[in-house]
Amino acid sequence: ALMEIRRQNVSAENIIYGGERLGIYFLETGAGLRGSKVVYDRNHSGISDVEIGVIDWKKVFQDASVFHWSGLTPAISQNAADVCLEAVKVAKGMGVLITTDLNYRAKLWKYGKAPKDIMPELLKYSNVILGDLDTAFMMIGKDKVNPNYKDADSLPQFYDLFFDQYPDLKYMATTLRYSRSASHQQIGGIFYDKEKLYTATVREITPVVDRVGSGDAFMGGIIYGLVLDTFDPQYTINFAVAACCLKHTISGDYNLATKEEVEALVKGGPSGIVSR
Repeated sequence: ALMEIRRQNVSAENIIYGGERLGIYFLETGAGLRGSKVVYDRNHSGISDVEIGVIDWKKVFQDASVFHWSGLTPAISQNAADVCLEAVKVAKGMGVLITTDLNYRAKLWKYGKAPKDIMPELLKYSNVILGDLDTAFMMIGKDKVNPNYKDADSLPQFYDLFFDQYPDLKYMATTLRYSRSASHQQIGGIFYDKEKLYTATVREITPVVDRVGSGDAFMGGIIYGLVLDTFDPQYTINFAVAACCLKHTISGDYNLATKEEVEALVKGGPSGIVSR
């Protein structure tokens, strides 16, 4: 795992070791009318058994501009949830932008706590939240709102309820996924800054090679847009959706598309023709 991280040119400087093993999951890839299935095996993994005080967050955030955390982490164990809260408190104190992907996975919340018991306190520190509105409201213990994503003008009223509850929140985003089958998807996206709702063109993806990690690719696109010297909300959501779409064409957990390939799709290509 460490070699793979380094192979992708990601710093391994602050990696620590603990727990009995690495967490793993098993994926049965779907096709056509058969959906994919995931089995998680995270008990007694390093992240599951991590404890407060083990990670020197001030050192980790010393030169950081963004800290991203996923709802998968506090879902794994109480220890992981406690350390996640420790991290966001330090990040806020150091002026680091905090981004969050809600990433609700019912199969992971197995240690006696529900999202509504854990997530509201964590989300108080988030500046950017990715997730559909129903998931967002469920995680803070609210009723479903049943938004109509095809009626963009109706959405701010729901997003504003979230902004009112979390003063540090600056932006919310979500992918719009229309699943025709496991092999045929339509992908769009929404980005909201409390003043204006930005949408991206819905794109057709068929056949799907691998959709795992496509939400991470979308979030990566959002973060990329946020850290540019000239932040443009419309460009940001366009880039995020294009990155998400390209990930569907790549096997594996993470998006290997280059910035140039993503931007080419934003501008209207590519068409699948071989580049020579």
